[in-house]
Amino acid sequence: MIDEQTEKRRGSFWRELPILLGVAILVAVLVRAFVLQTFYIPSPSMEHTLNVLDRVLVNKLVYDFRDPRRGEIIVFKAPDDWQSGAEGEDFIKRIIGTPGDHIICCDAQERLMINGKSLDEPYIYKDADGNQDPAADRKFDITVPANRLWVMGDHRSASGDSLEHYEETNDIQEATIPEDSVIGRAFTVFWPVKRATWLSVPDGFDNIPNASPAK
Repeated sequence: MIDEQTEKRRGSFWRELPILLGVAILVAVLVRAFVLQTFYIPSPSMEHTLNVLDRVLVNKLVYDFRDPRRGEIIVFKAPDDWQSGAEGEDFIKRIIGTPGDHIICCDAQERLMINGKSLDEPYIYKDADGNQDPAADRKFDITVPANRLWVMGDHRSASGDSLEHYEETNDIQEATIPEDSVIGRAFTVFWPVKRATWLSVPDGFDNIPNASPAK
């Protein structure tokens, strides 16, 4: 004998399943649009912090509540002059300078200086023989404009970043990106599993003072 209540519950489940699937899809779409999104790494510009084909998770909500900070790795819509032809191309780089920061290359130890303080960058790319890229391949002295960010790849010799575009144009506006172009902060590598890690801000940025107020 079939239990009538059990039969009703089975029928109810199959009727509700399309609704549950629809709700799940809607939630996934909303999360991707407004909260979290995955990106894969297509180039060597952030090696070996991020390697080609690594996948990262990006928090798209964080900068709705605060400004981007030095040392954070961000995904952003590339300025038109930075793009290689793909419309709407997204880039991933590390923030080195925020609005008002005075950045100089370099100190006596060939380190970048931000607001008068040298920046230690152990994350900069090293080859198989342990040879590290220079912090920059030319001297420069810039101040980051209001509402803009100076960004660089960790693999400095393979990165199309603020320094490369400053070298090409000598224009600080062209060399920086607008803050409102930032999609979000990459906060973890989740694939491949053996490379899974949090993308925290390196300790060297703790010693960098705030920019002096404009006079």
